[in-house]
Amino acid sequence: MLAPTVTVVPRFNLDGSTELLLRSSQDQAGPARMTPCWFGPDSASTSTSTQPVAEILLLSVPVFGHVKPMLAIARELVSRGHRVRWLAGAAFRERVEGTGAEFCAFREGFDYSCPDRVPATLQADRDRLRGLARLRFDLSTFFIGPSEGFCGDLIRLHEESPADLLVCDSFLMAGAWWSESTGRPWVQLCCTVLTLPSRALAPFGLALPPDDSWRGRVRNRLLRGLARNVLFRSLRRRADQGRAALALPPMRPWLFDVVSPHLVLCGTVRSFEYPRPDCPLQVRFVGPLLEDQAEAFTPPAWWGDLDHATVVHVSQGTTSNDPVQLLRPTLEALADEPVLVVACTGRLEGSLEALGSLPSNARAAAYIPYGALLPKVSVVVTNGGFQGVQAALGHGIPMVTAGESEDKPEVCARLQQTGASIDLATATPEPSAIRAAVRRLLTEPSFRLAAGALAQEAAAAGGAQGAVDAIEGVLASAER
Repeated sequence: MLAPTVTVVPRFNLDGSTELLLRSSQDQAGPARMTPCWFGPDSASTSTSTQPVAEILLLSVPVFGHVKPMLAIARELVSRGHRVRWLAGAAFRERVEGTGAEFCAFREGFDYSCPDRVPATLQADRDRLRGLARLRFDLSTFFIGPSEGFCGDLIRLHEESPADLLVCDSFLMAGAWWSESTGRPWVQLCCTVLTLPSRALAPFGLALPPDDSWRGRVRNRLLRGLARNVLFRSLRRRADQGRAALALPPMRPWLFDVVSPHLVLCGTVRSFEYPRPDCPLQVRFVGPLLEDQAEAFTPPAWWGDLDHATVVHVSQGTTSNDPVQLLRPTLEALADEPVLVVACTGRLEGSLEALGSLPSNARAAAYIPYGALLPKVSVVVTNGGFQGVQAALGHGIPMVTAGESEDKPEVCARLQQTGASIDLATATPEPSAIRAAVRRLLTEPSFRLAAGALAQEAAAAGGAQGAVDAIEGVLASAER
């Protein structure tokens, strides 16, 4: 039980304004006095919360794109005095501890953050699959199946030292199951587009445009039924097997129907997402959750070349990073253009060598912190990884997108509807298509204006500070 105190509890209104409820209590059983004060969405504010130290658990999918947005939240929670224990993959121990959080290793959960922890037969089985069969395999193997072990690890940590709240990746059911088992609140962190169901949207993964007309609602309802009851029925049974192992009743849950009743944090801005007339009130758009801007970085010898050039950055992120798909075609496409291309390959062994010889107007590195690189960039060419897209939008940079796997079609479709990108609608674009798209982004002002508007919205959204303000609001509500 948290000690009584005076707290500042944020209440977020639909018009973008925020009420601060000043809560005072004389003792644990005494009445609470709530004094409201108001500031609008454009008003400056400083967090003056005296929320007492809380025990907070974090759980992230053991993949860098899912760990990355939680780094900023962990750092902010620790800076406010909360004890943070983070259940994460072994590959991210140094990053976790760099935030001040306590690293907690998986014991029951499947840690696929390191290649040597993944059975060789697993990758071979996956490589044989295509389309829907591969999607089912991925959801079962990496998200739904492991949730049983992840939840077991969370319960173990809770038994060692009771937690007041959990922040959990939206791709894992373990957060909802832990909350159901312990009676404690949980916060859902969306590390990609908002996957919650809506009457105006087709199921996540189809990348269909929104449609809230009566025809669209019928379409969406039929597709949801098809996904839940036919295409992914076996995965709902698999989820119930995990629940049974945790002594939870059967519910036939579907991963993308799970919604925290307490708080859902979206690491983007509202204008990036499709309109949702039925968006739950507990959803908060906090803007890009960016990496530490002070991340240690030793510039390469060619770093000064970027200061007097029009820089185009190309990256395929950390998952779908075969250079044949986008890196090489972009280098070829722009070899004779009046730009300087910076290609980042990801921290994979031999990734730089896989690029082959570079054109004279190209530079390459395995990794450059975006806090250092993006302020120098005019255009980004990307396969649509969510975190990379949000980082570029945070800097007001228009993009060329080309992605077909994982969540990338959904990300690319949403980005294009903002007017800040050109989507090539393929993972393997022709160099001529890339070249034409980059030329348009550099010469047509509308793309940069749209990206700049999103950057302004992101700057006002709150980021990690706004996210933790909302988390502390959940803690305060749980105390009452």
